[in-house]
Amino acid sequence: MIGLLAEPDRLAAFAAVVLGASGPAEVAERTGLPARMVVAALRRLESGGLVRTEGGRTVALVDVFKEAVRAHPPTPPDADADPDPAVSTVLRTFVRDGRIVQFPAARGKRRLLLEHVVTIFEPGVRYPEREVNALLRAWHDDYATLRRYLVDEVLLTREDGVYWRSGGPVDLEPGP
Repeated sequence: MIGLLAEPDRLAAFAAVVLGASGPAEVAERTGLPARMVVAALRRLESGGLVRTEGGRTVALVDVFKEAVRAHPPTPPDADADPDPAVSTVLRTFVRDGRIVQFPAARGKRRLLLEHVVTIFEPGVRYPEREVNALLRAWHDDYATLRRYLVDEVLLTREDGVYWRSGGPVDLEPGP
């Protein structure tokens, strides 16, 4: 899928379709690409499952990206990557090969572990429960307990089946 979008002409054609271009002529107009390049790009995107023609209109199949993430959830962050030695010790004790082997009984240690886990969620992004479950399943088979711990510690907030990150550490990139 990424390979399909690695070429600038296919990426431009796909972007034009996502933004509402309904056919090759409109894609060519919006992108400035020659018509034959647009037709070739759209043909390749269609064979790769990223666009489809429905009722004479070209439509983007953006759900394939969500399906790909669900099929291949992101790898949990490395437990040894934390610069704080106390946090690294807790993570090495309770995380093996990117998976939680046991939940700490001590609340302070459990909080450190949960603060590490919550970093997989982007601040400001809202996640449906199904996506939260898929992301947490990468950490532990009992994703419901993990999700409840994150909500109880106010690291995730839930409303109407939608979750968002509401706590935990945030990496800030240095400004210019």
